[in-house]
Amino acid sequence: MAIIEEPLALPSGDDGEIQANPLGVFARPRGQSGLKDWLTTVDHKKIGIMYGMAAMFFLLIGGGAALAIRVQLATPNSNFLSADQYNRIFTMHGTVMVFLVVMPIGAAFANFLMPLQVGARDVAFPRINAFSFWVFFFGGLMLNTSWFLGGGANGGWFNYAPNNGIIYSPSTGIDFWNVGLLIAGIGSLTGAINLITTVLNMRAPGMSLMKMPVFVWMTLVTQFLLLFAIPVLTVAQVLLLMDRVFDGNFFNVQMGSDPLLWQHLFWIFGHPEVYLMILPAFGIISEVIPTFARKPIFGYPFMVFSGIAIGFMGWGVWAHHMFVSGLGPLSVTAFSVATMFIAVPTGVKILNWMATLWGGKLTLNTAMLFSIGLVTQFTIGGLSGVSHAIAPSDTQQTDTYYIVAHFHYVLFGGALFGFMAGFYFWWPKAFGYKMSEKLGLWNFWLMVIGFNLTFGPMHILGLQGMPRRMQTYDDAMGFGFWNFIASIGSFVLAIGTVLILVNAYVSWKAWKAMGSPDVGPDPWDGRTIEWSIQSPAPEHNFDVDPTVTSLDDFWHRKYAEDDEGRLRKVADGADLAQPGNGEGVHLPAPSYWPILLAFSLPIIGYGLIFSLWISIPGAFLLVASMYGWALEPADDLDIPHDHDDHAPEPVGASHD
Repeated sequence: MAIIEEPLALPSGDDGEIQANPLGVFARPRGQSGLKDWLTTVDHKKIGIMYGMAAMFFLLIGGGAALAIRVQLATPNSNFLSADQYNRIFTMHGTVMVFLVVMPIGAAFANFLMPLQVGARDVAFPRINAFSFWVFFFGGLMLNTSWFLGGGANGGWFNYAPNNGIIYSPSTGIDFWNVGLLIAGIGSLTGAINLITTVLNMRAPGMSLMKMPVFVWMTLVTQFLLLFAIPVLTVAQVLLLMDRVFDGNFFNVQMGSDPLLWQHLFWIFGHPEVYLMILPAFGIISEVIPTFARKPIFGYPFMVFSGIAIGFMGWGVWAHHMFVSGLGPLSVTAFSVATMFIAVPTGVKILNWMATLWGGKLTLNTAMLFSIGLVTQFTIGGLSGVSHAIAPSDTQQTDTYYIVAHFHYVLFGGALFGFMAGFYFWWPKAFGYKMSEKLGLWNFWLMVIGFNLTFGPMHILGLQGMPRRMQTYDDAMGFGFWNFIASIGSFVLAIGTVLILVNAYVSWKAWKAMGSPDVGPDPWDGRTIEWSIQSPAPEHNFDVDPTVTSLDDFWHRKYAEDDEGRLRKVADGADLAQPGNGEGVHLPAPSYWPILLAFSLPIIGYGLIFSLWISIPGAFLLVASMYGWALEPADDLDIPHDHDDHAPEPVGASHD
């Protein structure tokens, strides 16, 4: 998808529909934001924004469940939740936060930023990109309808066999968990293939692999993890579906099956899952810290290869989740050693971030503070995680609140703090205005204080012997004080987290009241090429395809060494940025088929749960949508035009 060498005006009718110009070139209507435009969009930026909005919606659900858990555990012998309600709420909390919050926020940044940072106009397969979002969203909605139709799953977010079988869990909650995540997994898999293809095939001229931003590298590793990890979980879920719906016996002990198979399949997926959640956040702060330290990232090749090493080694540590399952001493030893080794590339990253900060001219704004917060909290979580490599220690800590503290420090203090940094950093590029720094500081400090008040005491509770998934406890156990502190912290953390939504709205209102002033293409003096286009990013991204000559290419265009070897600013980012008024750019057309095809899958899913007859209209919609998709023109240039059937193809146009 390339620019026409000579810009051409694209006339449109009063209804905003696409009209042909004399050469038969088409582009999507610019500047539309109605409901139809969002439902049919194939623009990677809008899809990225929708991923983020959906994740925030699910965060309210998962966060509400977390607060209910903390209310129940705030005092001894509490009756706020029954044992069954508690089981379902903590299961749905973990499931929603992992699969429907952290993963899609990573997808939001990947979809929005990857094409911009590699100099592409869109992803390789725009309609499949739209399908990936909608199938994730509908899968997540279906999963959460279990609150009303099946009471929610009750087997933990890992849903161990045989507890997930029909004998021990006869309600439909487990079925919603299984089918909903199966559907959402299709979105993750297709999205991974799309983004991998985009990075490998659609980089700007001159952008070699070792000139790509660190964020692109970390997200690329993440997509490969998704590509190989999701099918493993899918296999386990299909086996469970056969057991529960079609009387299979894959996990039935009475029929000679081994429930340990589920644990192996789940954790072979589950431990790479940890890294595919954290690596995008690592990539984000690897862009934020150099920008606000006024220094290039320290040890770029080590940052890249340590991320690759984390992705590779993540496949070799899954059984440290299973040390108490009777694996045997040889297996325990092997996975203990692997768990120790995987700390090394993570330590390399922490060293590089600290070295980038050292001696830098630091700007401690909200994005930078959240980045430093990630380094701090993730280091604490990493140290508590390395202790699990010691098998006797792990045996004592397994299924205690020490584990809960560890993975929340890694995934909340790590991933979500990094994502918060990314929101504040790239918000102007997405929406054209900055969020308030004053509210941002409240956002940060309330989250830091609330986070450590909530999960710090859980280390102590775990070492005191408090089990996970414990619905209540007696005062004589001595767990009351630290549980009360953790519950107070959880509400402070909730207020801090919600403040980013408040900040976004308040800042938008203030921006509108000031007449929507232009924030400029380069509000942070950025280093990578997404800052070389206007804010918010034009629909066509780049007026002309950028040519990249070095790592941090845009920064090198703005700065040069003087005769004394000191860096001087030779140009302003706003002066170097493309004006954003390119015309005649070939863009893929909007389409209803991705959302219709995605919508057919939960209908089939409801049929698997309640009655196969319900699946029939879903299957019909599935086939019809695939048929319509196949017949739809691949792009605007494939639409025939009677007035100019033999016109030559415009210069620079391509068919994707």
